[in-house]
Amino acid sequence: MLELTLIRHAKAVSPQTGVADFDRPLTTHGQQDAVRLGHRLAALRVGFDQLLSSPAQRALQTARLIAGEVGYPANAIRTIDDFYNASADTLLAEVQRTDAACNRLAVVGHNPGISWLRQMLTGESLDMSTCAVTVIHFDVDDWQAVHTDAGWVAHHEYPAGLADSGA
Repeated sequence: MLELTLIRHAKAVSPQTGVADFDRPLTTHGQQDAVRLGHRLAALRVGFDQLLSSPAQRALQTARLIAGEVGYPANAIRTIDDFYNASADTLLAEVQRTDAACNRLAVVGHNPGISWLRQMLTGESLDMSTCAVTVIHFDVDDWQAVHTDAGWVAHHEYPAGLADSGA
């Protein structure tokens, strides 16, 4: 069985004049949400054999914060240039290129692509909020066999849904 964890980056600062979209960092609240979601994943015993991220600052910050909570080394995070505002098809193509030795893959990306990939793989429509995490299981042993409607949602977590969110 393969496990794919889809993560939408946490809340970033609003677009500002003179700051490229690619360079927008997380807000303090976004940083806290990423740590909390990482802690929740650790409690659920969700880990990663490989973590792929968009190179955009907000996505990479999210990846590093969550990685720290689940015990994944930050220096092992692999950035994929094509993940910046990628389509679901682009994300899926990279997932399908994953080595068969990897059983637990995580992808940190942006909407709408990350939400569309979730829908493509599970058949469940959901707009993933910032810092939302969906863990999808596949009853296959090769990433090339991951395709439309092949997976099911094992966990879906988001900041407002956590007990200590204050919401």
